Amino acid sequence: MKYVQEAYDTNWVAPLGPNVNAFENELATYLNAKSVAALSSGTAAIHLALIMLGVQSGDEIICSSFTFSASANPIAYQGATPIFVDSELETWNMDPALLDEAIADRIKKGKKPKAIVVVHLYGMPAKMDEIMAIANKYEIPVVEDAAEALGSTYKGKACGSIGTIGILSFNGNKIITTSGGGALVSNSVEYVEKSRFLSTQARDSAPHYQHSQIGYNYRMSNIVAGIGRGQLEVLPSRVEARRANNDFYRALLNDYSNISFQNEPNGHFSNYWLTSILVGENTKNIDREKIRLSLEKANIETRPLWKPMHLQPVFANCPSYMNGISERLFKDGLCLPSGSNLTDDERNRISKSLLDILNS
Repeated sequence: MKYVQEAYDTNWVAPLGPNVNAFENELATYLNAKSVAALSSGTAAIHLALIMLGVQSGDEIICSSFTFSASANPIAYQGATPIFVDSELETWNMDPALLDEAIADRIKKGKKPKAIVVVHLYGMPAKMDEIMAIANKYEIPVVEDAAEALGSTYKGKACGSIGTIGILSFNGNKIITTSGGGALVSNSVEYVEKSRFLSTQARDSAPHYQHSQIGYNYRMSNIVAGIGRGQLEVLPSRVEARRANNDFYRALLNDYSNISFQNEPNGHFSNYWLTSILVGENTKNIDREKIRLSLEKANIETRPLWKPMHLQPVFANCPSYMNGISERLFKDGLCLPSGSNLTDDERNRISKSLLDILNS
């Protein structure tokens, strides 16, 4: 409220101002990145990232299939074609072996991918050493979709700061929120400065309104950035709360051999934005959907995991390199209540309802 009130008191009610500048600097410091552009959404950040990398109509872009559609939609904005790559079972993120296979096959077919969009799913870092090694081998830039992974690290590096360009989201459902917003992160100051320019309708430096490039209305407002500054101050406690939720569910479900979780390999530190489970076969025929519907009757909201992009009608004709893992994750996976403000009473209610179902 202090930062928002300052915006009103100083009459900076616009997509620029002291809060925007400070939020960008504070994010850059937190991520140990050279530069950040505060934007209207994570989707806008991916779109601008692709523009920075020269993606044009007819290009091909490698993209995680197991993700939300916002990872792939900006590829279509540019008239490019997403090439979907499946997941590995440990972290549920892009499979490096399949990535290598996909790139080699696209090159063999005469079309070298222009970029790779890799997602840190539900806050779990992807296997970035392997992915970056493959990207460097083929000299393809990486857009790191860390929309769900602010506060997560990979071998000590903040998610969003490892690829050529990183993106963040501050949508209302994220670990911290500005109600709506996002950011583009890069160690290339040129990319960030050009993104800021394009995000404010690409207005040229002139006393009149002059435009020599197509621009976008993608800049974050000073009021929204004020919310972000306050939220960033409590990010460590939000990460602690989400990880505590994950510990709670693991302890609760430890004795059920048909329930498994997303793994956190050595060097990976997840904010556990959402805690999700896989429900395997068992003698009682209790599957993901039976658990979801039973919890729904108890007024406890859960959701299936993301439906893979290669199964979405809008992307049905796009090339994909699959191993069946994302389809299994979608079929058997469930996101459990994971809010930072879950109370003990709510955990007790969730615990009773879950155990009633599993023991029925």
